[in-house]
Amino acid sequence: MLRALKTLLILAVAGWGFIAALQNLLDWQGTLDAIRAATSMTTFESGAESWQATSNSLLIWLGAVLIVVSKLASGGLCLLGSGQMWRARHAGTSVFQRSKNLALSGCAISILMLFGGFIVLAETWFELWRSDVLRGPVLDSAFRYGGMIALIALFVSSPDEL
Repeated sequence: MLRALKTLLILAVAGWGFIAALQNLLDWQGTLDAIRAATSMTTFESGAESWQATSNSLLIWLGAVLIVVSKLASGGLCLLGSGQMWRARHAGTSVFQRSKNLALSGCAISILMLFGGFIVLAETWFELWRSDVLRGPVLDSAFRYGGMIALIALFVSSPDEL
């Protein structure tokens, strides 16, 4: 039962990756606008005058593409990993433990994108923590998603017995 639940949790992470990427693509302009708002630092007082503020279109597009590609890669690896885990659910402990590699790699990609992109770059470099407008919807969500995915990865990576 525990192995099946771990597999389903990884499948949920895959679902998050695919749905979130789809939402970014369906509202591509909104995705670009959100990144532009963060990088231009215009959502808080004196932000736009800061030396790190930028509205560089190439940087904004690159950020949007990296977000979508990261979510798709995470979703794909978690989907493939959940399949491997499901097939290995009745195997020995070492076989099941090895079957988690793709799934955990998918989780790691999401965590890297959410922490590296949203916390390190948006919050720290572009000082998004100063924005009353974006702090909640962007940073709180990134922390919530990253934290949940990290907890799932820790739980799934823990050894289990049949």
